[in-house]
Amino acid sequence: MNTPSNMLALGTKAPFFELPNPSKTNEIQSLDDLKGEKGTLVIFMCNHCPFVLHVIDKINELYEDYNEKGIEFIAINANDVEKYPADAPEKMIEFQIERKFDFPYLYDESQAVAKAYDAACTPDFYFFDDKLDLVYRGQMDDSRPGNNKDVTGEDLIIAFENLLLGESQEEIQRPSMGCNIKWK
Repeated sequence: MNTPSNMLALGTKAPFFELPNPSKTNEIQSLDDLKGEKGTLVIFMCNHCPFVLHVIDKINELYEDYNEKGIEFIAINANDVEKYPADAPEKMIEFQIERKFDFPYLYDESQAVAKAYDAACTPDFYFFDDKLDLVYRGQMDDSRPGNNKDVTGEDLIIAFENLLLGESQEEIQRPSMGCNIKWK
């Protein structure tokens, strides 16, 4: 089922969270610990969703390009792992190793954080400025599995560049699309 993002209101303060990081022996990491100096991209994602698999390598490439410019990425998996064991915390570790990404990948077992962000799909992207105000939410680019459009990361790149240059963000922001979050 293709589920679009709910498009949380721009200007919303990033809801605070503290979640375990399975790749760091479940060390509890918070938004305040992890946030970027200039911006923070919160990504709701999981291990098995074809929409995530379609874009994960580009997300990693963007992270490598923008992390040194002060933008941090934080991924969160909120799926119900009882019904979807492929998204279990130990599989998150395997996925992170296999896909070679270094940004934190946290586990939202209670799903409270996903609800606080009004997250709907995987992947769902939320980009906050240095004050943790929401400046962009929506799709990474126009590519979807099977639509034959290149994965460019264009929409996120525009949002990152606008933030770094102190320019205003695009008025039209298109929802992300993906598998629905697997609610309990």
